[in-house]
Amino acid sequence: MDSEPTFSQTYPQAATVGQPLSRVDGRAKVTGAAKYSAEFNHLPGLVHAVLKTSDVAKGRITGIDASAAQREPGVLAILTHQNLPKPALTAESEEGKKAIGPSVQMSFLPLQSDQIFYAAQPVAIVVADTLEHAQYAAAKLRITVAPETPVASYQDPKTELFNPGGKPDADAEGTKRRGQAAAAFAAAPVQLTATYTHATNHHNPMEPGATIVHWEAADRLTLYDAAQGVSWQQRAVAAFLGLPTDQVRVITKYLGGGFGCKGPIWPHTVLTALTAKAVGRPVKLVLTRPQMFTSMGHREDQEQTLRLGATKEGKLLALLHEKRATTSPWDQYAESNSKIIGMLYQCPAFEATTKLGRANVLTPSWMRAPGDMPGSFAIECAMDDLAAQLGLDPIRVRLRNYADKDPDTGKPWSSKSLKQCYARGAELFGWNKRNPQNGATRAGKLLVGYGMATASYPVHSSQGNARVRLYADGHAVVQAGATDLGTGTYTIITQVAADALGLAPDKVRFELGDTMLPTTNISGGSMGAGTFSSSVYVAAQDVWQKLTKLAVQDAKSPLYRAKATDVEVVKGRLQLKANPSKGEGFADLMKCADMLDLEGSGHGKYGAGYESGLAGAAKSDDAGKEARGSHSMHSFGAHFCEVHVDPELGTVRVTRWVSVVAGGRILNPKTARSQIMGGAIMGIGAALMEQTVRDPHLARYTNASLADYHVPVNADIPDMTVEFIDEKDPYVNAMGVKGIGEIAIVGVAAAVSNAIFHATGRRLRDLPMTPDRVLAALRGPA
Repeated sequence: MDSEPTFSQTYPQAATVGQPLSRVDGRAKVTGAAKYSAEFNHLPGLVHAVLKTSDVAKGRITGIDASAAQREPGVLAILTHQNLPKPALTAESEEGKKAIGPSVQMSFLPLQSDQIFYAAQPVAIVVADTLEHAQYAAAKLRITVAPETPVASYQDPKTELFNPGGKPDADAEGTKRRGQAAAAFAAAPVQLTATYTHATNHHNPMEPGATIVHWEAADRLTLYDAAQGVSWQQRAVAAFLGLPTDQVRVITKYLGGGFGCKGPIWPHTVLTALTAKAVGRPVKLVLTRPQMFTSMGHREDQEQTLRLGATKEGKLLALLHEKRATTSPWDQYAESNSKIIGMLYQCPAFEATTKLGRANVLTPSWMRAPGDMPGSFAIECAMDDLAAQLGLDPIRVRLRNYADKDPDTGKPWSSKSLKQCYARGAELFGWNKRNPQNGATRAGKLLVGYGMATASYPVHSSQGNARVRLYADGHAVVQAGATDLGTGTYTIITQVAADALGLAPDKVRFELGDTMLPTTNISGGSMGAGTFSSSVYVAAQDVWQKLTKLAVQDAKSPLYRAKATDVEVVKGRLQLKANPSKGEGFADLMKCADMLDLEGSGHGKYGAGYESGLAGAAKSDDAGKEARGSHSMHSFGAHFCEVHVDPELGTVRVTRWVSVVAGGRILNPKTARSQIMGGAIMGIGAALMEQTVRDPHLARYTNASLADYHVPVNADIPDMTVEFIDEKDPYVNAMGVKGIGEIAIVGVAAAVSNAIFHATGRRLRDLPMTPDRVLAALRGPA
C-alpha cells in the first residue's frame, strides 16, 4: 500500500492483547521441536567447519604446515588466506560499507591476508565429514607467526586517543554541546567531579553463533543463521558475495538469546558461505564458547568523567561528560553514553566528548541498551552524590530536575509517566522507611542499603511489513520477516493478530524468521514489538477494508449499500455502528462470495510519530505526517534495590528488587515481566561480577569461558517485583507500543551502587563492584 488506510472501527478490542497468555512456542521449545540455526541437519552432504584461530594478537603469518592435518580421515579442505575464495567486496572499502548498511561492526574480514590484528582471529578453516574429525585436524594444523607487540586498550601508552566525531554538535560519539557548560560549571555553587569505569562485558547468550550455508546453485544460497535480523543478514551477505539480494535466503526460526551480539553480521557467517562455495557442499560452523568472546563483539572497556554543577537547592546548572574507550584497529565504534546524560534531566548547559584508543581487539558491538546502560551508571550515581551532599532525598533531587520537555531538542514528550514510576516504585519498595543516613542500617553484622535509579530508553525509528491471510474456515496465517530472540515475539504477535481479526489465539499461526516473508526490521533496540505489532495490525485492517467493500456491494449482505464509514468490526463481525444487530460475520460473507481466503498487507511504523488512535478511531495519514517528528519518544522507569553488605568479606547480596516501567502499551504482561526481570538480572551481573579480563601485555582474554566469566545464577537474585504504568501514547505507532527490552537494564548498576553507597557510606565507581573493591572502599577514607 502507498499509505496507511483510514479506519472507522475502534481498536483495540482487547480480548487477548494485554492478557498474560503463555508462550505459544513453549511446547515446541520444551519438547525439542523448535529448531535453532545449528539444528537444520537435513541437508544432504552436510559437512562441518572448524575455525583455527591465532594465539597472538598482532603479527604476520610466516608459514602454514597442513600436511599432518590433511592426512586425518574425513578432511575435505583446509582453507587459509592463500586459497579461500575472495568475496566480491572488501569489508573495509567504502563501497562495501555502503552495501553492508547498518551492520557497521563488521568492516574487517579475516583470512584475506597474512596479517593478524587481534587474538583468536581466524587464520584457517578446516572442513571435514564430522565435527570431531574437523576439530582433530585443526589441532594438527601448524601456523607459524611472527608476533609483534600488541596494544591492549585505550590505557596503553602506545595508543593515540582520537575523537571519532571531531566536530562540535556532532553525534554523541564525537562532541556534543548545549549552552556554555564549562563556564556554567566553573560558576556553579555546588560542583561534583567523578570518574566511572566499566569493565569489558560479553553477551554470552545460551546459543552460540551458528551458521549453515547451502549453495543451491552457483548464484543462489540459503543460510540458517543465528541472527537478530534476517533482512540485515540477507543484504550484507548478498553484498559480500556479489549476488542480487533475492538470491540469498536467510532463515532464523528460533534464537537462544542475543542481547545485541547477533544483530550485526560477523566474519564467521561470510566465511561459512565462502567455505561452502569452495567445497561444493552444505557447511555448518558453530562457534565454541571461547570463540564467542572473540567473534561477536562485546561492550567496550571504558571510563567516563562526569562534572556536575548545581545550585545549593540541587538544581542542575551544568553537565560535562568525557568518555574514553577501546575500539578495534579499523573501526571507530563507541557506545553513545552521553545521549541519556543529556536528556534525562533538565539542565541548560551540557557538553560531551568521546575519545577512542585503537587496540588489537575485535570491534565492540551493541550490547543491551548500548550507551544508555553505562551512561546511566554515571549520571544516576552522580545524582545520588548530589543528593547526599545537599542532604536531599535521592528521589527529591530527581524531581527537582524533572524534564517536562526533552532538554536536547525542546520537543514535548509523546508520553512520560516517570513521576508515576517513582511514586509506585517507592510505595512497593517501602522507600519512606529508609533511614537517610548512610551506613546507619544493619541486619546483624551486615550493612543494609537502599538505592534507586531512573531508567530511560529512546524509541528508535523503524518500519516493517506484514501479511495477513484470513481463511473462510475461521483461521488465519500471519507473516513477517521478524525474529524472536526468545522474548515472546511469537506470542505477542499472535495476540495482536487474534484481536485484530476477531479470532481466538489458537486460530492464528504466526510465521517469522525467513527472508521469503515480508521484510521488516531487526529484533533489537526495543524496536521489534512496536514495528511487528503495528504492521500486523495495519495488515489486518487491510483485510477488513476489503471485506467491508465486499459487503456493502453485495446485494445479499445485510450491509448492502451502507457507507463504509458507518461499518465497524467487532470480534470478527462486520456491523453497522448505529444498529449492531445488522451485520454478518466474515466467514458467512466470504462463503457467500465463494472466497476461500483473503489477503491483506500492512506497513507499520515505529517511532515515526504516526497517531494510532488508541482512544478511538485511527487518524488519517495526513495527521500522522503532521505529527511526525514533533515529539520526543522515550520509555521511562525506576529501579529500587536493597543490598546486604558483609563488611568482613566485602560480599554484596541484592536482597530486594522493584522495577516500575512505563513503556507504552504492554501487549503481554507475563512476557513483559520476564523481559524486565531478565534485563535487571543482567544489570546486576554487570554491577557485581561480570568482567572480561584482557591481558595488558598480550591483549588476550584470560577468562573466555562461563566457568571464569561469572554471571548471576538463581541463588544470586531475590524475588523481583515488576509493575507497569498503564500508558497510552498516541504518537509512537499504530499500537502505542514503545518497547521494553533495553530499558530493563538501564539504571540497574547505578541502583546497586547507590544501595551500596547508602549501606556503607563509600562510593564505588568501578564496575564490577567485586568484594576486593568493596573491602578497599570500606578500609579507605570516607
